Amino acid sequence: MAHDAADVAQDDGRLPVGTLVLIGAFTLSGVVHLARPELFDSLIPPVLGPPRPWTYASGAAELACATGLATRQSWAPKATAGLLSVVWVGNWWMAVAATRAERRKPALVALSWARIPLQIPMIRAALRSPVRPRP
Repeated sequence: MAHDAADVAQDDGRLPVGTLVLIGAFTLSGVVHLARPELFDSLIPPVLGPPRPWTYASGAAELACATGLATRQSWAPKATAGLLSVVWVGNWWMAVAATRAERRKPALVALSWARIPLQIPMIRAALRSPVRPRP
């Protein structure tokens, strides 16, 4: 995959902005998933069963991906893109559920739909994150 100048690591070893944003967002979100899981439990589609294990697992996965991106692990870009893709499905579910809710909250509906296209640049940034060269 071709990288343009904005996507590749700087010669001085700095990570691209997109990767740094993902590291920050995943670190913050992962910690909150583990510290305040009740904030995320309602986002888990009921078809998956009890939400708490999924909430904890997704928080741990976010922290693992953030660590992998920060340390340029070869698995991290694809794992992060995969996690974002799974979250994307959950975001669709949340947007549809918010739209169909009896007591629909317009702000929640708008926010739910607005975040769906944001996954695309995040997935792109993940896939363009640099990795350490193999020895």
